[in-house]
Amino acid sequence: MHRIAFRIFAALSVLVAAGQTAVAENRVALVIGNSVYRTVAALPNPENDAKAMAELLGSAGFEVVSARDLTQGEMRTVIGDFATRVAGKGRDTVALVFYAGHGLQVDGDNYLVPVDARFDREADVPLQAVRLADLMNALAAVPSKTRVVILDACRNNPFSEINKTTGRGLAIVDAPTGSIVAYSTSPGAEAEDGAGANSPFTTAMLTAAREPGVPVEQAFKQVRLAVHQATEGRQTPWDSSSLTSDFVFFPGQAGAGQPGPKTTTQSAAAWRQQLAKLKAPEAYELVVREDVVEAYEAFLGLYGEPPFGPRVRSLLERRKEMLAWYAAVTINTVASYQAFLASYPNSDLAATARRLLERSKTRSLSAAAGTPSGGGGGGSPQGGGGASPQLVNVAPTGPMCPCSPPPEKKRKEPEKETKKAKNEPPPRRSKRMPTDEDVFGPGGGPPSSGGGVGIPVQIGIGGFGGGGMRRPSGDRPSGGTRYPTPSSTGRMPHSN
Repeated sequence: MHRIAFRIFAALSVLVAAGQTAVAENRVALVIGNSVYRTVAALPNPENDAKAMAELLGSAGFEVVSARDLTQGEMRTVIGDFATRVAGKGRDTVALVFYAGHGLQVDGDNYLVPVDARFDREADVPLQAVRLADLMNALAAVPSKTRVVILDACRNNPFSEINKTTGRGLAIVDAPTGSIVAYSTSPGAEAEDGAGANSPFTTAMLTAAREPGVPVEQAFKQVRLAVHQATEGRQTPWDSSSLTSDFVFFPGQAGAGQPGPKTTTQSAAAWRQQLAKLKAPEAYELVVREDVVEAYEAFLGLYGEPPFGPRVRSLLERRKEMLAWYAAVTINTVASYQAFLASYPNSDLAATARRLLERSKTRSLSAAAGTPSGGGGGGSPQGGGGASPQLVNVAPTGPMCPCSPPPEKKRKEPEKETKKAKNEPPPRRSKRMPTDEDVFGPGGGPPSSGGGVGIPVQIGIGGFGGGGMRRPSGDRPSGGTRYPTPSSTGRMPHSN
């Protein structure tokens, strides 16, 4: 009897503590569902997905703002109003955004597509869509405790005019500090809308989020495995996390069957030792749930045969390609795009890489044709005094680096006279007048007026002392391209 009473008391204590945690933080959510597109076929599920997520978040204590079928102007207004609402709630606020609809990438940037978008060319996307980075920046600009962004937006690109030049799916994006971004499928892949009332991603999300006491990062791992299994490996959700505090949708004590704490970073060799103790199906579920490059590599070394090997190999190859693309657009130089094309000449991103490569070359040549402002003669970089710098045509010999201008040589200060020098008497001058032989050497007399040798004169160009042109920014040094180093998990920093 006493044991039963103790257990009831312990359970009540956990619930009270969890309730106090939930009350202590404010929760606000923006839920957008874009289904009825005007220039392409409608998507049936985003409206259903948004409605189901709004109900889930409302029951989890969120103050929910719902919006359907928004134009670009309406999306920008709603996002701005939501950021203002978050700011009014104070620092101890969890801000969540759920978006269902079309999304695509251009030049390494991800865009959410409003219902009034009409893309005749790739250049129309930044003008008519809403950049994901702008949404993230709007949230990051206001004080809040945690920011959660969930995107069921990687469906196939229906805009035929541009789907041959833009890459598939969405690009890798790092979550800002204090944020987590969840995608309905892995970078560079497309999500399915689903045959049921909800998409496969939202269906899994509705189940995983309701588990009491499960941290959001663990919930997304459950979603990843569930969607991967439901679509037979065709779709694998992905997330990038930089959270600085824990967040659960529903407070409580996690069940015994829930995944444990966040997996620590480990090498492929360590993963191999861990996976070798498991049967192939168990090892497969583990590496899909954790979703790191080292785990995939270790799995292929042990269980590379069908049915699991080909699925994992496909995930690994595409992940490495998208990490290389992330590096190329982040560095954004001639050398970085050349390196990507050398490794992935047949990629769906190759056309974009070639276009950005030519743009980088043009930028480099334009910079090489100019000169630093404020040349010689004492002029400052802002102008004002001194001779005007002149343009010099320089034929580039290869990739150049964004070197800083050489440091300005300090004028050598005259050495201070020693006391001994000061105490020495000045030299006595000779009273004898110099002769012609003293001045002109043996033979005496000045040279004749015709055919003499002139004084050598050096003429320099203002601002380029020493004849070397300052290399323009945006180009890489010779000797190879340095890419941003992925974390030991095989992702870019802060990704799960």
